[in-house]
Amino acid sequence: MEHREGTLKGVRGLNIYYQSWHPLTHPRAVVVILHGLGSHSGLFGNVVHHLIPAGYAVYSLDLRGHGRSQGQRGHINTWFEFREDLKTFLKLIETQEQGCPRFLLGHSLGGVIVLDYVLRFPTAIQGVIAMAPPLGQVGVSSVKLTLGRTLSQVMPRFTLNTGFAGAATSRDNNVVATFTQDGFMHSRVSARLATELFSTAAWIQAHADELQIPLLILHGGADRIALPEGSHVFFQKISFPDKEFYEYPESRHALHRDVDYQEILTDLENWLERHVKGGTLLPFRRRSLEMNLCWAKYMYSCSVCEREY
Repeated sequence: MEHREGTLKGVRGLNIYYQSWHPLTHPRAVVVILHGLGSHSGLFGNVVHHLIPAGYAVYSLDLRGHGRSQGQRGHINTWFEFREDLKTFLKLIETQEQGCPRFLLGHSLGGVIVLDYVLRFPTAIQGVIAMAPPLGQVGVSSVKLTLGRTLSQVMPRFTLNTGFAGAATSRDNNVVATFTQDGFMHSRVSARLATELFSTAAWIQAHADELQIPLLILHGGADRIALPEGSHVFFQKISFPDKEFYEYPESRHALHRDVDYQEILTDLENWLERHVKGGTLLPFRRRSLEMNLCWAKYMYSCSVCEREY
């Protein structure tokens, strides 16, 4: 595995940090990862270690206001900044991996960013994966939501603590510990980012039937940060036939870092394999951990990088 790092110029001239991981042979496809609120690109080691041996290259950036990227922690002026930073990143990837199929994978906030992007620019990407996207009710009090909407107009840079406990993200105690030990993580969100997130999620729901590229949604049934019902509603609105939804009843918000991450990443890899090879479609499936069975609910037609994660 080869690991690279770099920066690109984002909107308003901010330096946006990114990193990438490459197999020793020419990649079969590129998976572009966008992280969630308060997170950063270095928290996808499980995904990297799973996909690189299968021949995929993985690229990930730190969103503005996150990780090693510049910008006020947890703040944007408009959603346009996220969208344009991603567009610039994809152009850079195209110069480095010419001709490779590209798939977008977004977790949480990143899931909203990638869904918004592919609805607006469907021809640029071969498929999109949304992990735990907050497309409906979220685990934030109504008081904070109301306060955020008000402050967005008068004090858009004012930040609040999200109040999300580490235990809400994963059942793995080592993962929970990173919330206090990882200096690149934070728990801040500005009033403007919060309102932009909710308005973009509403726009995505309103335009769901316009999606025209392959879609995979992965969501934890025990997610209390981004409740899975919003993903269900979005999925049912989509008329494009190449769509799959996997729900894991016991999994929490950070599926890729929960105790059953290997099962989830196997499902992800299998979906990628079908779409790199042009395979067949599968229906919505709800995963039963107790019986280790899948059934259709809706019948819709470093050895590896030495960096620490």
